[in-house]
Amino acid sequence: MTAAQAARAQQAGRAVLGFCGAGLMGTPMIRRLLAAGHQVRVWNRSPDKARALAADGAQAVATPAEAAAGAAAVFLCLTDQDAVEATVFGPQGIHLVEGGLLVDHSSISPAATRDYAARLREGSGRTWIDAPVSGGVAGAAAGTLSVMAGGPADALQHVEPWIRAYAARVTRVGNSGAGQTAKLCNQTIVASTINAIAEAVALAAHSGMDPSVLNTALAGGWADSALLQIFVPRMTAPIAQPLGAVATMLKDVENIAVLAQETGTDMRGLRAALDSYRTAARQGLGPADISELVRVPWPERPPGAKA
Repeated sequence: MTAAQAARAQQAGRAVLGFCGAGLMGTPMIRRLLAAGHQVRVWNRSPDKARALAADGAQAVATPAEAAAGAAAVFLCLTDQDAVEATVFGPQGIHLVEGGLLVDHSSISPAATRDYAARLREGSGRTWIDAPVSGGVAGAAAGTLSVMAGGPADALQHVEPWIRAYAARVTRVGNSGAGQTAKLCNQTIVASTINAIAEAVALAAHSGMDPSVLNTALAGGWADSALLQIFVPRMTAPIAQPLGAVATMLKDVENIAVLAQETGTDMRGLRAALDSYRTAARQGLGPADISELVRVPWPERPPGAKA
């Protein structure tokens, strides 16, 4: 697409956008952007995942720089900090394309975000918005994600209409890195709650009770939550679709621990949850669905309990 065609698309309410990362979260986000009428250039480390979106109207490209070239903004939804750095600053990275906006939906450390934002601004004049999300794969598919954003207010205002294709709530929480800090606050609650649910399921099973009824028995009480309703069934019965890996949550919890140390915040509950996730990883459960955390307190769970 030529620059003139891109300008006409924007004037018509559509935009040419780049998107790097077509994983569990990125794929439904890309599909929502396409359904909203935007033209999306997709790069993924595994090219087959990008090419699979061609049926939805996406254009698969060979490099991150190609995804960014001529795009009104380029979005990232990547596995970890190393992947973000390589995608942005690698030999075929986004940093090669001058100007524009970058929206990072990945979960990385606030300190790394501030460093990357300064490097990108200095090297190519591109503005970085850290915009991690909450709501899971189902929220991405339904367009109901919550986005917590850090960075310049005017830049966020510019990209927010595009983010709204897959997010119901977009909140600017501060300057560069603040979005990642808010995500770590979110993950403090989520990771600790999933660990508590795993322990409650194990306690019920070890006490001779059917643990699969816990979500029904506790519904409407103080212990009830979306996480309780999602994870008790996933920890006690076969699952159809993964929600995310133990290793991904462990990465976030490790980042929380670092931030707690840097800020002098005593997080005793977080330390206990971190021990559970580390134990799961040592047991070889890192690639497994996060519901497999239940195998830490309930190692003898019957194999038939899972698909």
